[in-house]
Amino acid sequence: MFEWMAWTTPVAVFFCSIVLMLAGMTVWEIKSPTVARKGFLPLITTRGDRLFIGLLTAAYINLAFVAVSEKMIAWFGLAQEPSIWIAFVVSMLALALIMRKG
Repeated sequence: MFEWMAWTTPVAVFFCSIVLMLAGMTVWEIKSPTVARKGFLPLITTRGDRLFIGLLTAAYINLAFVAVSEKMIAWFGLAQEPSIWIAFVVSMLALALIMRKG
């Protein structure tokens, strides 16, 4: 069924993280309803809004990393492509920043 997708360990961890975040946010919302607030984002957001924006940001960071990882070999004189785990960590840090300060 999923043969069309390259299910590497980083991809599986990324999608499992998204599922766990959605489940955690659901429980958090039930226990403590959200309050809209203004952070560094140019609009008033709720926790769900910030999660959505953060997940989109994380996905775009990962896509951008995949797009330029081959070129990084020439740019930085690397022996092989950099690990996708770098993009995963950067995207999760960006997500955390958006959730906390956005």
